[in-house]
Formats: sequence, structure tokens, C-alpha cells
Amino acid sequence: MTAASITIDASAEGERLDRALQRRLPELSRSRLKQLILSGRVSDDANVIRDPSRKVRSGQTFVVILPEPEAAAPRAQAIPLDIRFEDAHLIVIDKPAGLVVHPAPGNPDGTLVNALIAHCGEGLAGIGGVRRPGIVHRLDKDTSGLIVAAKTEPAHRALSADFAARRIARAYAAVVWGVPLPAEGEIAGNIGRSMTNRKKMAVVGAARGKPAVTRYRTERAFGDVAALIECRLLTGRTHQIRVHLAERGHPLIGDPVYGGRRGRGFPRQGTAAEAAANFPRQALHARHLGFRHPTSGEYLAFDSDLPDDMKSLLATLERL
Repeated sequence: MTAASITIDASAEGERLDRALQRRLPELSRSRLKQLILSGRVSDDANVIRDPSRKVRSGQTFVVILPEPEAAAPRAQAIPLDIRFEDAHLIVIDKPAGLVVHPAPGNPDGTLVNALIAHCGEGLAGIGGVRRPGIVHRLDKDTSGLIVAAKTEPAHRALSADFAARRIARAYAAVVWGVPLPAEGEIAGNIGRSMTNRKKMAVVGAARGKPAVTRYRTERAFGDVAALIECRLLTGRTHQIRVHLAERGHPLIGDPVYGGRRGRGFPRQGTAAEAAANFPRQALHARHLGFRHPTSGEYLAFDSDLPDDMKSLLATLERL
């Protein structure tokens, strides 16, 4: 446990306490400082203050008690990781298909978060006072590819802001049923929870969903049966690529949720189309990730080759 002594200068006269403290402690978010105030960890002349909105005066000195980060609730698990980059602020992982990112009721452990807690250990400075990685964006369990996680609260805030402002470059390789026309374009449609199946997302009206835009470009067509396309996200909604492509009539091969009936009309006995129809996961891979380092400002860019199962799928489709 450490303590920080903060003296208010004239420029902060009349500000809220949480805002004034955040100016001097930029490594902590305002919401985190508000929590510390409410929990009695900020004092003025030995008097505990519990009102984050209290106005401060120039010359006042406050003491902020900073507890050590709590142990993360998910347990550490030694799971092999394909690490593409790591420093004191963040880590970039090439995630295999089948690995869940965050613990949830159906997957309480064995996740990327469990693996990062074990791998990073004391290197996790704490997000919101808890020693855990800051998951900035997620990949579905059966989507493979590149993902970045923050180790510190400032890195988490900066990367989250860049994602929100669309300053993160992300490209995905997707194998879809049919060949999109035009060969290159943009799919726009608000995405929200499906009214008929609450476990699914859907393109919905503006009143119920959030704006979503996906740009695509066809890289290779396999007759009129399937295509390899590149997708770039301008927004980051749940299942965005899967929902947009299904809405356009070109669902991902192997997608168990949004795959629909596409592909069922092709001959299935002993054909390449039959093998493609039996692909065991959605054929989606996060192959490019680019962003500015939140501390150094250096632009970092990473590329990931297609995993073996998707390479085999393309080889199968070549026989069509």
C-alpha cells in the first residue's frame, strides 16, 4: 500500500475533487479515483473525505491511499501462448481457435485471461485496482488471430479510446458461401440483439442497435460456391462480420449460428463442397492488427498467417 500527497494549485480552484486528483494522478482513471474516495481512501488534514464532487481550493493538500492491486478473481493457469509482442504496457497474442477470451458462466476457466494472469504475474499493474489484463477487444471462441491486451490502466484507457475513435487497424480473412457482388464494397447496418433469438445478434433498426460498418474485398473466388474475402472493421460490434455477411447472403463457412442454409444446395456426396460444409468452426481469422503504442507513440503492426485448418479449407475449395 502506498500514499500520494497532492497539493491543489490555482488552476484547479473550484474543481470537483475526483477531477482535480485525476489531473495529478493521470495513471488512474477518474472512475477509479471516485471509488477510492467513496471507500475512504482520500483525506484532507487527517479527515476522511467521501464526496467525489466536493469542490477543492488552491493550496489544499490531499492524501490518497493506493492499495496494492487485488488478486484477480480468475485463477492463473499455465496455458501456452503465441506471443507476438510484449512490454511493460501491453501484450499481443496470436489466439488459436477454440480459446475463449474471457471467463463466463459457460467457460469459467481455461481462457485467455487465465493464461495472461499466469504469464504476466506481477507484470500486471492492475486495471481498476485488480491485477488482471485489460481486454480491449475480443475475438469469438472459434475465431483465430491477433488480439491485444493492456497490462496497465493508462494503456487500457488509451487503447480503448483508440478503438472507440477507429484508430486501430484490423483486417480479417473470411471464407464465405457464394461470391459477393460487387467484389468490393461496404456493408452498413445497425447491430443489436435479435428479437427472435436472444443468443444471436442481428441487423436491426436504428432505435434498437448500434451503427456498424464492415468493408470487404474479394481476394479469391472458388467457382460460384465460395470466396476468400478480406474484411476491415470500421466499428467493433458483437459478431459484426458474421452478422453483416449473413445479412448480405454470404455467411461464413462453418458458422454454427449465422450459417443459415447457404451451401446446402450443392452436391454433397464426395465433393469438395461437402468437405467445406463440414468445416468445424466459422472460417474467420484476425490476420492484421495495427495501432500506436499508448506510451511511446510508435506505430506497431502485426500480421498472422492463416491457421492450418483454414489453409486446408482453401485447398479443398480449389478442387471445385
